Amino acid sequence: MKKFTKNIIVMSKLRLKIATVLVKVAQRIHMDVLMQFSKPATIAELRSQQWYSMDGDHSLRLQYPLDAHSIVFDLGGFRGDWANDIHHLYHPYIYIFEPVGEYATLIKRRFAGQDKIRVFPIGLGNENRQDKLFLNGNWSSTFRGDQSHATLVEFVKASNFITEHQIGMIDLMKINIEGGEYDLLEHLLDTGNITKIVNLQIQFHEFIPFAARRMARIQDRLSASHELTYQYEFMWENWRLIHK
Repeated sequence: MKKFTKNIIVMSKLRLKIATVLVKVAQRIHMDVLMQFSKPATIAELRSQQWYSMDGDHSLRLQYPLDAHSIVFDLGGFRGDWANDIHHLYHPYIYIFEPVGEYATLIKRRFAGQDKIRVFPIGLGNENRQDKLFLNGNWSSTFRGDQSHATLVEFVKASNFITEHQIGMIDLMKINIEGGEYDLLEHLLDTGNITKIVNLQIQFHEFIPFAARRMARIQDRLSASHELTYQYEFMWENWRLIHK
C-alpha cells in the first residue's frame, strides 16, 4: 500500500513537471506568434520602452572616447541639443548639418562665438541636388509629409564635402535624417569613405519602402569594416571601426 501511494506521488510530481514545461512552451510559442503578427506600431512601442527605460539618449548616445581634438559630424542638427551635449562633454570640433534654413539659423545663434562648432545649412547625401522637404519639426523629411508645409533644401554629395574640407578621420558621425540614411550610407560604403568614420550612430527609419531589407544589406556591408556596439533596431544603433 505504501509503495502504491509512493508511486502515485511520483507520478503526480512528474505530471506537474510535464505540465509546467508545456505551459512554458505554450507561452513561448504564444510570444513568438504575437511578435510575428503584431502590428509594427506595437513592436516599435516596445523598442521605445526599452530605449527610454535605460535613458539611451543620455547614456549610450553620449558615451564615446572623444577629446578636444576629435571631429564630430551631426547630420540632422534640428535645434542642436545633441551637439550641445557632446560639446560640453568633450569640446571636439563639431560640424552640424541642418538643411532647413530656419533651424540652421537657430543653431548658429545658439553656438555663436563657439569657434569649434560649424553649422552648414545643407544635408549630406549621395548626390548634389535640391529637393522638397516636408516640415514637421524633428521629423522633417523628404519622404513624407504635408505638401502645404514643404520647403526647398540643398543636399551635397558627402564624398565631395569630405574631400573639399580635407577631412581625414571622423571620430563620430550621428545620422538622424528621416529616411535619407539609406542613400547616404550606401554612398559612403560605395566610395570607401565609410572607413574614415570611427563611430557611426545611426537611426534607421521604417517608413522607407523595403526598409528592413535595405537596412539588413547596409548592416551586412558595415560588418566588413565596423563592429556593432549597441543596437535598438529602428531606434538607435552604433557601429565602431575595426582597427586592423
